[in-house]
Parts: sequence; structure tokens; C-alpha cells
Amino acid sequence: MRITDVKIRKLTRENRLRAVMSVTFDGELAVHDIKIIEGDGRLFVAMPSRKNGEGVFKDIAHPINRETRQYISDTLIAEYKRACESESGHTV
Repeated sequence: MRITDVKIRKLTRENRLRAVMSVTFDGELAVHDIKIIEGDGRLFVAMPSRKNGEGVFKDIAHPINRETRQYISDTLIAEYKRACESESGHTV
């Protein structure tokens, strides 16, 4: 499965949230509300989630294996950094 399109729907500095993205896989499956979060000096990808009855967030969609998770994370963080560079003219 390959990422064929990334749309950054929101660039922000709200709390630790840096971006909200929609990602298309193989031109056939779209996943919305993937977030780029800044935490402890690094960026990470948070998959779409929903709060359950106990107040705990559970992923709605997520990669099953480490390789896919790493591929998604590397690709989306690179896209986020490119967007920030384009917006401000300097490296993130």
C-alpha cells in the first residue's frame, strides 16, 4: 500500500497540534483527520481517534505493522516540513 496523495487541511500552532491531514492510499482509500503532533522535541503522527466512554482515545484506523507505521510517519512528517518551508520560506 502506497500513499498517493496528501492534503494538509490545517497548519496550526494550537497547543501541540501542528497539522491535520487527509491521506489517500493507492488512489482508492482516503483517511481523514490524521494529525501531526509536537511532543518532547519531536514530531509524531496521531491516527484518527475517538474518545470512548472512559475518556480514553482509541484509534479508528491505524497501521497493523511497524514498517507501515514508519512509512506513513516518515512520509507525512516530510510533507508537513515541506509545507512549513513553503509557507515561511525556511526549514522547520
